[in-house]
Amino acid sequence: MKEFEREYLKALQEESAGLFAGAGLSRASGYVNWKELLREFADDVGLEVEKENDLVGLAQYYYNAKGKNRTSISSKIVSEFTKDAKNNENLKILSTLPIKVYWTTNYDTLIEDTLRDWANKKVDVKRTVENLSITLPGRDAIVYKMHGDVSLSHEAVIIRDDYEAYNEKRQLFTTSLQGDLVSKTFLFIGFSFEDPNLMYILSRIRILLGEEHTRPHYCFIREVNEKEYDNKEDYIYDKTKQELRVQDLGRYGISAVMVKEYEDITEALKRILFKHKLKKILISGSAETYGDMSTEEASQFIYNLTRQLIKRDFKIITGFGKGIGSYVISGAIEEIFENKYGHVGEYLIPRPFPFLSLKEKQTIEISEKYRKSLVNDCGVAIFVFGNKLDEESGKIVNANGVYEEFKLAKEMNKVIIPIGSTGFMAKEIWDYVNSNIDEYDYLRDSIEILKEEKEADKIFAEISKIITMMKGV
Repeated sequence: MKEFEREYLKALQEESAGLFAGAGLSRASGYVNWKELLREFADDVGLEVEKENDLVGLAQYYYNAKGKNRTSISSKIVSEFTKDAKNNENLKILSTLPIKVYWTTNYDTLIEDTLRDWANKKVDVKRTVENLSITLPGRDAIVYKMHGDVSLSHEAVIIRDDYEAYNEKRQLFTTSLQGDLVSKTFLFIGFSFEDPNLMYILSRIRILLGEEHTRPHYCFIREVNEKEYDNKEDYIYDKTKQELRVQDLGRYGISAVMVKEYEDITEALKRILFKHKLKKILISGSAETYGDMSTEEASQFIYNLTRQLIKRDFKIITGFGKGIGSYVISGAIEEIFENKYGHVGEYLIPRPFPFLSLKEKQTIEISEKYRKSLVNDCGVAIFVFGNKLDEESGKIVNANGVYEEFKLAKEMNKVIIPIGSTGFMAKEIWDYVNSNIDEYDYLRDSIEILKEEKEADKIFAEISKIITMMKGV
């Protein structure tokens, strides 16, 4: 499991991760698997679906028995895959990750719907061969429906005739998948490796490249559980067969990630998302004054800290707080253009707050939603300074906006690093964390340094140490 998490996380950071989804991924949303889809068809031709392993052949038998008429098959696909879907935690996590290529044999629209509605991504869906030559401008992800789509149920790949004619009618899907399997690290989830198309494609790649040069891929497999068997001989047989199947998958560069329960898959995906977000750091703060630091000292502190973070390939998020944001931007831009080939978008996310609106209530509501999305996007929240001028009293007060970001970071289980040495709200947050250090055990060895230290290099060293430790959690 650790090897999978490490390697897939690396692929995500290199933007070379892919996902292949099978029917098991949709089961959590209430959709049927292959056996349930074909159960009525099996009854109609006098067979028992539980006894059948060749489900493609079963679908063909039904088609033959119906005088080679696809109407009832198409109707069944539409009725089963247009039902209201239940919440799908795994899909939500996956849609949040920077996966740009999705392949699926599923007919339903769960993947593209979740990408649009949950992750707010622009999705280019490839349902037919004709779709492959058209590029959706500004797309965030591509979803390849290699077996068709519920909206085109009459063209779905389901019977043996469809599989045998696949390379004649859908050759470009095969070519595209071969290219992705060679260039990306795939996670297979909810997938049966009995699909003849996929095994053919994997075999072709293995033959072309050889076993030694095949790209590593991963799949989740639930271990055979003895408690679910009445007969020990059946358990031993299925366990042996599973071990042989896992060994055989290695020929195609697919490593099995064994889990005891399906819930373990969700936990693994959560860990990957958490560790991926550790690369994104929110610098939260504002300053009308810098307390016992001069403006020059404070600006250099923020500037140098930002440069150090980007030098180590962290991505900086800033809400452009007064007296803070401009120095964050300066440090980021200089480091990016000097040492990161000017790739600003890869290392800096400026998110200035909306301040003006015709309606005060509307401004507050938008700011709250905006602040929530700002914090949600990061994995680490660093708090510096945090003060503002109170317009009514004319006095300097701690910034409530910075405190709101701390509360959100706490609720969302972000890694919280208050630099108490900068004073104001950052010191107030430091006081809270110090008083509840058991909840922030990752700060235990750094807490005093964060209170006293004002040199950016030394603060960065502590931040780096904290994040490295959290990656191993």
